[in-house]
Amino acid sequence: MRNGTAAASMMVLVGVAGLLAFSGNGDDMGYRQLDPEEEFVILQGGTERPFSGEYVNHFEPGTYHCKRCDAALFESVDKFPTTCGWPSFDGEIPGAVTRRPDPDGMRTEILCAACGAHLGHVFEGEELTPANTRHCVNSISLVFKPLVQTETAVFAGGCFWGIENYFSNLGGVSQATSGYTGGYMESPTYREVCSGETGHAEAVEVVFDPSVISYEELARHFFEIHDPTTPNRQGVDVGNQYRSAVFYTSEQQRETVERLMGILRGRGFDVVTEVRPLDVFWPAEDYHQDYYGKNGARSFCHTRVNRFE
Repeated sequence: MRNGTAAASMMVLVGVAGLLAFSGNGDDMGYRQLDPEEEFVILQGGTERPFSGEYVNHFEPGTYHCKRCDAALFESVDKFPTTCGWPSFDGEIPGAVTRRPDPDGMRTEILCAACGAHLGHVFEGEELTPANTRHCVNSISLVFKPLVQTETAVFAGGCFWGIENYFSNLGGVSQATSGYTGGYMESPTYREVCSGETGHAEAVEVVFDPSVISYEELARHFFEIHDPTTPNRQGVDVGNQYRSAVFYTSEQQRETVERLMGILRGRGFDVVTEVRPLDVFWPAEDYHQDYYGKNGARSFCHTRVNRFE
């Protein structure tokens, strides 16, 4: 029986398992303020009732962190189901968990390596998983952070410095990178792209969290921070490398962009934006990344103009 040994090994601690090697509760060291129940387990080494914790049957992708100091402790890929009544992990993030003999003289206690918070106990030799290790952890000692699913959008609309700067300041955008795409040469340099002979556009790759900001919202911003009606030019920047273009990564993105272009055309805008699938995005040289931030400048070419309302 997979969990027979585990069930036999577990004893519920209803008292204090021994004070930790630190004292104090609160944010005097940047720690989270704990309520009395959390303090009993995390600071005093107690144990929550079996099957009472929120993470016992929780298997969403993500990372489990220390409730006291927020250090990452366990990955969801190491969590496995048992009938013991507490979350079980057969692995830990390297260096995140420390061990010491439990005051009961029989078990091994596990603690957060960063702040010493009591997590639970570790058992070996039960043969429940190939790792042959079970970190039996109190849910109340943990905070779960789901895996963020990101998407990528690529836009070109004039000098990439301004486009990158604008998108990097939007909520939900985790990264904006200046680069080149849409051309015929591998690993193009800035000088080669500026010659106008490689076919590349100065573009920006935007990595975003769709649960915070949608692709359509990003595309609306794009059409409102540059002039999509002028071919091969934005402001004083002239050449095919400065053309208006969207490089989509999915059919849904393509449909979204074409629908928005239809709205703009219905409002009288003669949109010339190129729409094509993304092939290869080549990041630009380091000195182009976060150009305005590094140089204390600002973009005057990419100011938002309301075109949809």
